[in-house]
Amino acid sequence: MDNRNVYESPLSARYAGKEMKYLFSPEKKFRTWRRLWVALAEAEHELGLPVSAQQVEELKAHQQEINYSVAEEREKVVRHDVMSHVYAYGQQCPQAAGIIHLGATSCYVGDNTDIIIMTEALSLIRDKLVAVLRVLAKFAGEYRALPTLAFTHFQPAQPTTVGKRATLWMQDLLMDLEDVEYQLGKAKLLGSKGTTGTQASFLELFEGDHEKVKELDRKIAEKMGYKECFAVSGQTYSRKLDSQMLSILSGIAQSAAKFSNDIRLLQHLKEVEEPFEKGQIGSSAMAYKRNPMRTERIASLARYVMADALNPALTMAGQWFERTLDDSANKRISVPEAFLATDGILNLYANVADGLVVYPKVIGQRLEKELPFMATENIMMDAVKRGGDRQQLHEAIRVHSMAAAKVVKEEGGENDLLARIAGDPLFGVSLDELQELLRPEKYVGRAPEQTADFLRETAGPVLERYAGVEAEKTNITV
Repeated sequence: MDNRNVYESPLSARYAGKEMKYLFSPEKKFRTWRRLWVALAEAEHELGLPVSAQQVEELKAHQQEINYSVAEEREKVVRHDVMSHVYAYGQQCPQAAGIIHLGATSCYVGDNTDIIIMTEALSLIRDKLVAVLRVLAKFAGEYRALPTLAFTHFQPAQPTTVGKRATLWMQDLLMDLEDVEYQLGKAKLLGSKGTTGTQASFLELFEGDHEKVKELDRKIAEKMGYKECFAVSGQTYSRKLDSQMLSILSGIAQSAAKFSNDIRLLQHLKEVEEPFEKGQIGSSAMAYKRNPMRTERIASLARYVMADALNPALTMAGQWFERTLDDSANKRISVPEAFLATDGILNLYANVADGLVVYPKVIGQRLEKELPFMATENIMMDAVKRGGDRQQLHEAIRVHSMAAAKVVKEEGGENDLLARIAGDPLFGVSLDELQELLRPEKYVGRAPEQTADFLRETAGPVLERYAGVEAEKTNITV
């Protein structure tokens, strides 16, 4: 079939990396089903059910050889994906065919697989968060002492440094990383709970032996690489888990969107730009333009993830008793798409952060224009130390500032506030002395030291903990 004739999700075609796309692929799902069937059979054998070692070995021997065509043909008849794959597996394993899926319901493979895939996907997100933090740490260290105009309400405020601003982006991501680590640290499987979560079928198989039923859950969890299963459930694991997972992804999207907004505004100011390739076209009409397309894409995908996080919240709230099936279609879309979009966001974030272009001269020029207004408090305090009246000085500065601002805003002239103050005998200070007072590094407070402390004491230990972790390097293709 010509792929151009069918819809394809942009998240697969344009944004997400190979590893994340594989995690939510049919191949990954069906291979995990078979791993779960082997784990179930093996645990049942070990606990004394009539499942032989030969049957378990037969299942293991054909675990990787999924006969998709048989399963697909069978599903046309029975209209049930799980039972179609049970049948197909049984065709390959005639001795074990009768014990595959013994005592289980469809949610045994369906829900446990969903948990496994989400957990692995969140681990991949964690690694990419670390990769972005590494790049930002390098950037923050390089520019830790470069003074720049800070903004509150996007109005000029007391200066900071370029590196200090980057630590704000890093701190948001570190908060996200803490949430990811917490969620991964409490990961649990559904286990083998039966049709309404009571484990009645397994209690029947084990002839009323409650301890063996409990041990079955423990063994399955261990064989699948988990410490435990949920203590109780309905037929499904609580859809609260999906909501928690996507809430974390929403948090990452929020952090990335904030970074995106900052870079787009800085690019408008011509102070910092995202990477722009030699042959890249910024606008089809205006050839001179360098549009911030990558950070705009981050914002766009982030908006999707934040909105998508409502889906599992509404699904969780809408579940009835031990289960309803109004979650299924929604889950199949909302959960994978959120992970793929977040993966795309972090791929873009790493790419942009690694190629940021800083223009110190433009930064310096803007700071120089605004700094005289910000220095007035220091000028006033120095004049008070020399015997001046604080209230008179304050009023004089107010008058001079308003006059200088009028020249800048209404006449398009240069900021002449320093010359006005130097010419006012009330202050008793020369223009040269005022120029010396206006060195930008005097007005950044502890920003350079805060940046160094943050990189050493806060971000450093985290990055050291993940020193051996490398995330997939994804090319930004569009």
